[in-house]
Amino acid sequence: MNIPHIPVLLEEVKEAFRSINDGVVIDCTLGYGGHSEALLEQNPNIKLIGCDQDEEALAFSQKRLERFGDRVTLHYGNFASVIAQYAHLPIRGILADIGVSSLQLDKKERGFAFDSDVLDMRMNPKQELSAYEVVNHYSQEELEFILREYGEIHEYKKMAHLICEARSKAPIVSAKELSKLAGKVGGKKSIHPSTLLFQAIRIEVNNELGVLTELLESIKNADFKQCIVGIISFHSLEDRIVKQTFKLWSQNCICLPSVMRCTCGNNHSMGKLISKKPIEATASEIKKNPRSRSAKLRVFEIKKA
Repeated sequence: MNIPHIPVLLEEVKEAFRSINDGVVIDCTLGYGGHSEALLEQNPNIKLIGCDQDEEALAFSQKRLERFGDRVTLHYGNFASVIAQYAHLPIRGILADIGVSSLQLDKKERGFAFDSDVLDMRMNPKQELSAYEVVNHYSQEELEFILREYGEIHEYKKMAHLICEARSKAPIVSAKELSKLAGKVGGKKSIHPSTLLFQAIRIEVNNELGVLTELLESIKNADFKQCIVGIISFHSLEDRIVKQTFKLWSQNCICLPSVMRCTCGNNHSMGKLISKKPIEATASEIKKNPRSRSAKLRVFEIKKA
């Protein structure tokens, strides 16, 4: 079977989940199944639920993982809701590799690539909102908001104005056209001028930050007694959410800073951070897989009495 994808931080993910001896691991972002396959091989007594909202990814992974038989269950849907559906099972591990999969990036018909002839960017091809609607129908003020908040683009007003000016003459129908507009604005020398623009629009189309927040909230609400949670993010907005959430989960005292004396019971910690700093790709991995250079893995161990 031809495997067209290198899973990021594979050895680091394996190490994070190495101690799991039984129960179920949920791979919230199955994709091509690289992380799942490695965990199933390394942890022979676990069962795994692989979730993805892309039917093409599920079909590929079904074939890749079929040798593991009934140890694998595939789930079609957005990962924001998957935890609640399986919380009754002995969940011992939760992995989420947030962001665009190689399956989506490499297929130009999906509209994620800068040189694509379409403007789509939907992780779930069945959803209504696409990049075309955002780029051609959002008001200039709405575009400014997402470019500032989700792309952290310094020249967000200029970029939004250029988009509105271009679409007033004819609809912007391809990622290639959009990328040319980004080139007129420029940006940081270290990254392609389209990177932050495409990031902002993709986040809006797929509600990426909202979905990540829902996932973390659902894990908290599930009230697991023992579980390893590993989240891989690819930009600062996602990483900030994970970092702040894990910090809150590790706090015993949840009293307001203004309170002179603790009144909450000082027993609210869900567990502990496995690593205070994010785990990043090694130089050798970045050389083999350049996409791993921005990947950050944060791991939290839920452990309650």
